[in-house]
Amino acid sequence: MKRSRKRPWPWTAGQSISNDPHQEAVGQAVATESKPKRSWLARMAILTFGWIFIVLGVLGLFLPILQGILFLAIGGMLLSMESPRAQRIMDYLRNRYPTLDKTMLAAQKRTASIVQRIRSRFG
Repeated sequence: MKRSRKRPWPWTAGQSISNDPHQEAVGQAVATESKPKRSWLARMAILTFGWIFIVLGVLGLFLPILQGILFLAIGGMLLSMESPRAQRIMDYLRNRYPTLDKTMLAAQKRTASIVQRIRSRFG
């Protein structure tokens, strides 16, 4: 009897995108080290805005006025800052679509420069 080899979804509990255990351990170590400590108010604000953008993105898929994909991407990036499951989904999408990865890296770089300018101006 031949077994079918299905590829597991990367965002299920305990699953990883890569099959290399060393890469998985390194990725988890980097994720835990680089995650800044935030107050509960900041965390709730990030999660709230993330879900608001996700809802706007879903509405935007059906309404011609809103840009659905843009709002879904922003919501996903916000949620991935606080949710490990959302981070795994974003990592899966980045691995699956390399052009999306390049666009997201450029957006993160641009956002970091804008935040730095705001912090230097307002101290």
